[in-house]
Amino acid sequence: MAEQSGSSLKPLEEYRDYLHLLARLQVDPRLRSKLDPSDVVQQTLLTAVEKKDQFRGGTDAEMAGWLRQILANTLAQEGRAFATEKRNLAREQSLAAIEKSSAILEAFLADKQSSPDERLLRNERVLRLAGALAQLPEDQRLALEMKHLQGFTIKEIAQVMKRSEPSITGLLRRGLATLRRLLGEDL
Repeated sequence: MAEQSGSSLKPLEEYRDYLHLLARLQVDPRLRSKLDPSDVVQQTLLTAVEKKDQFRGGTDAEMAGWLRQILANTLAQEGRAFATEKRNLAREQSLAAIEKSSAILEAFLADKQSSPDERLLRNERVLRLAGALAQLPEDQRLALEMKHLQGFTIKEIAQVMKRSEPSITGLLRRGLATLRRLLGEDL
């Protein structure tokens, strides 16, 4: 993926895991056979490259916000593709939903302090968390995201994943242990 010319911003590719995490949080696990979050992220990054001259920010945080907007628009477009003659608004994704997922993700890592340096550090930690989650086995990643980022109960996760509750508890325990190892002191 292309880098933004003439700036010290991260290359767009470095936001892929972050965007993928946000997309997974927005796409109902039961719809994943029809709407692949990886495809949504790829389209988001392609749109960002095509419209890079429209980006007016100067920081990585502003870039992340701009990319979240593009992701929300892409999810909304994809959601409409699955709607019947009467629009199914439950399937459409909004910027508010993306922002909520991003806020939950940031709160997961947030410190009480909010100086510019600490916000920059938190942004880096969010990107690292997204990258670490992407390295987990899919079942562990899905269980962790559903539990800690979407607020599902263990019983609900078990129903969606068609597994027993003790199995889900084991996935969560192993996934958290792996995340702690990958992130070290950041978790």
